[in-house]
Amino acid sequence: MFPPSLIPGLATVRALALAAGVLATALPAAAHPHAHTHGHMDLAVAIDAQTVTLALEGPLDGFLGFERAPRNDAERKRVADMVARLKAADGLFQPDAAAGCRLQKVELDSAVLGLRGAHGHGHDHDGKAEHADIAVDIVFTCTRAAQARFIDAKPLFEAYPRLRSIDVQVAAPQKQFRRTLGPRAARLDLAGR
Repeated sequence: MFPPSLIPGLATVRALALAAGVLATALPAAAHPHAHTHGHMDLAVAIDAQTVTLALEGPLDGFLGFERAPRNDAERKRVADMVARLKAADGLFQPDAAAGCRLQKVELDSAVLGLRGAHGHGHDHDGKAEHADIAVDIVFTCTRAAQARFIDAKPLFEAYPRLRSIDVQVAAPQKQFRRTLGPRAARLDLAGR
């Protein structure tokens, strides 16, 4: 197990992506970093010697089918199930076994749900928003992170069929690139092919 001080946070992931120029060449998402499109999410991936860090962000609708505080027991259960499933992120994102990765940390941030991660960037300040996002920061510690050839997100798409696409920006030691994942192309090839 690695000490928390060695684990990069979302700010580090975003800084790596910015430093790599990935965001500078990004699509309209760079011009509209919080574009709210149902069924779509953005994912930043940073890989270094011992960590694979994922920063996922997008509308709550993709996970819950609604984007506000839960109004009844069924919706509260749906939120609790989502939180539990996202906290077990190694069941949704599966790095190549060759990298020897293990889930280290997951932080969730959604103001409308009262989830406060390290970023606190929820947009709902009065609890009445009808369109709200969630941010999920995931850190894997790995014995050989650079040997990861892929990250499989198929379980994520299977668990949340409302998700239709994820724009991915990768910052790795040797290259930076972008990809779009979907239910039929859910494996992120880290070779950048």
